[in-house]
Amino acid sequence: MGADGIELDAKLSADGEVVIIHDPTLDRTTDGSGPVGARTLQELKALDAGASFSPEFAGERIPTLDEVFDALGGRCVINVEMTNYASPRDMLPHRVVAVVRRFQVENRVLLSSFNPFALRSAKRLAPDLPLGLLLGPGQPWWMRLVFPLIAPHESLNLHDSLVREETPRRLRRAGRKFIPWTVNNAERIRWLLSAGVDAIITDAPDGALEIRKDVVWHA
Repeated sequence: MGADGIELDAKLSADGEVVIIHDPTLDRTTDGSGPVGARTLQELKALDAGASFSPEFAGERIPTLDEVFDALGGRCVINVEMTNYASPRDMLPHRVVAVVRRFQVENRVLLSSFNPFALRSAKRLAPDLPLGLLLGPGQPWWMRLVFPLIAPHESLNLHDSLVREETPRRLRRAGRKFIPWTVNNAERIRWLLSAGVDAIITDAPDGALEIRKDVVWHA
């Protein structure tokens, strides 16, 4: 589709490997059940992670972060969301940083999370890596107020419902990058690009790229 980058969710297996899967449990997207973190990598690799989406994807396996970087690390930006929300002080940031170093993709990653502890660990381990703080409408108001003050971050990754007209200007003044998610409405994408966002997370990257061409052309 021509996207500049991809976003993915990272979790730890029971034996400490970084795997890429959205849900905290296996039930919806695989033929397994129970928490992702309760299975070893070998057990996770035995599951079918494709058939629940379409028969043509039957036999697809849960990838590791190593496999993602091996396939795509030199081709696009990869936004790795550290989703250790049930165990906020676990070793996920350490494992993710180790994989980034191993593949030498420091200039092609963004490490993001709703978890301020994960971001603080990542900053301590790798102060050179860019960090994104995620904020969404499902959080209590006090988290949206306090987390930006305690979590190191270069970019604020806001759910689109939290974006106001003054948000891009305010964040630029504060020296923050601004990445809204998940934006699929064409007019909303046009406005955000015109307002000077640094990136947009969308389910329709091909459409967003066409709009970007038009916005740049008329700038």
